[in-house]
Amino acid sequence: MSGPMTDEQAAEAVDGAGPDGATDAAPGAVTDNGTDVPAHPAPPAAPPVTAPTPGPSGGAPTFPSVASAAADPGRWGRVDEDGTVWVTTADGERAVGSWQAGDAVEGLAHFAVRFDDLRTEVDLLVRRLTGGRGEARAILRSATTLRERLVDAAVVGDVVGLGHRLDAVVAAAEGAEESERAARAGARDDAVARKEALIAEAETLAEETTRWKHAGDRFQAMIEEWKSIKGIDRKTDDALWKRFSRARETFARRRGAHFAELDRARTAAKARKEELVVEAESLTGSSDWGPTAGRYKELMAEWKAAGRTSKDADDALWARFRGAQDTFFSRRSEAFSARDAEFSDNARAKEALLAEAGRIDLADVDAARAALRDVQERWDAIGKVPRERVREFSARLKEVEDRVRGAVDRRWQAADPETEARVGQFRARVEQFEAQAAKAHAAGDRRRAQEAERQAAQWREWLAAAEEATR
Repeated sequence: MSGPMTDEQAAEAVDGAGPDGATDAAPGAVTDNGTDVPAHPAPPAAPPVTAPTPGPSGGAPTFPSVASAAADPGRWGRVDEDGTVWVTTADGERAVGSWQAGDAVEGLAHFAVRFDDLRTEVDLLVRRLTGGRGEARAILRSATTLRERLVDAAVVGDVVGLGHRLDAVVAAAEGAEESERAARAGARDDAVARKEALIAEAETLAEETTRWKHAGDRFQAMIEEWKSIKGIDRKTDDALWKRFSRARETFARRRGAHFAELDRARTAAKARKEELVVEAESLTGSSDWGPTAGRYKELMAEWKAAGRTSKDADDALWARFRGAQDTFFSRRSEAFSARDAEFSDNARAKEALLAEAGRIDLADVDAARAALRDVQERWDAIGKVPRERVREFSARLKEVEDRVRGAVDRRWQAADPETEARVGQFRARVEQFEAQAAKAHAAGDRRRAQEAERQAAQWREWLAAAEEATR
């Protein structure tokens, strides 16, 4: 097992996002973190303020609820045939972006998720207001910013309802700020409030943060700030300090547990990657090219899913894993090169055979048919040609076959009309049963396929006899 993680290692963030195929509509754009960036700096008009509904008996205010957009995004917007995404507002529809990566349902779902992200931010502000976590001034600033962003946000959802909820948050935050201002009137109350703010921040960090190094540095800074705050009686100060200390201890326990779990995860990742390396190395001698190449692809996906271990161990294992892949694919390339050389030889042989077939004398129809059968048998015996030339060779052989068949048809047309009609009838029956056999094979019906082939063989014999009569 590797040693404990340092604060520097804990500061690493593993964040990633892939392209979603959506673009925001003019005049704004959306940054990587989802924030709308207007193309013109003029601020949008603020919606009318709706005060929060007072709670029972004058208690805590309540706020208008807003439904999630993800459940029914079509209720709040639509996607044009050209991919433009629209949201319904109190003033009508507003273009919020363009969706080109999939169907309209996926596009609406994407912008509905963005709306739910804003909705979540507002819900967090409400919880902070109702739970007394965070200063009202900060909540008011966040709510005001969110309300301004909502005017031209690239989202699909109940923007009208969310605007009313934000209005209520702003109004409640303004009232809370007035109360806090009054509570800080005295010096002692101001000092207590400052330490309680530190405690709230410490408790938030202790319970929620995963930015371990940043939080550790912040705790050190808060201790220095705590020491600089004077004017509180000993009893009150001791009680406040106990709360602050509990938050520090909670943070320390969570951080220690995190690094212990990280060590366990890295140990497990190392063991899993060692297993993948062993399997990759065992496949290097395989000549089952297609399935083995597919398995290497699966091994690569499993490697990525295995997680991270220490850098030195990961680099060493990766070198072995990559070396095994390179060995196999080098062998496959050599085998394919040899096969391609063989196919090229086959192509030259078929070129010569086509030239010979082009010289078949059609004056003697029977001799021409016999020569064609000989060409076809030798053609099949030669074998495969490069994939990119298969269609070309098939078309050229068909031209030869059509020439001979045309000569045969012309002789039949010169024969007795009644006999010729019988030949045509027999040929049609042969083609009918051959088509039935092919269809039955495709459907997996072996019994019907065999019966159709038997019928085709019988009619083929009668056709041969009829054709013989025309000679």
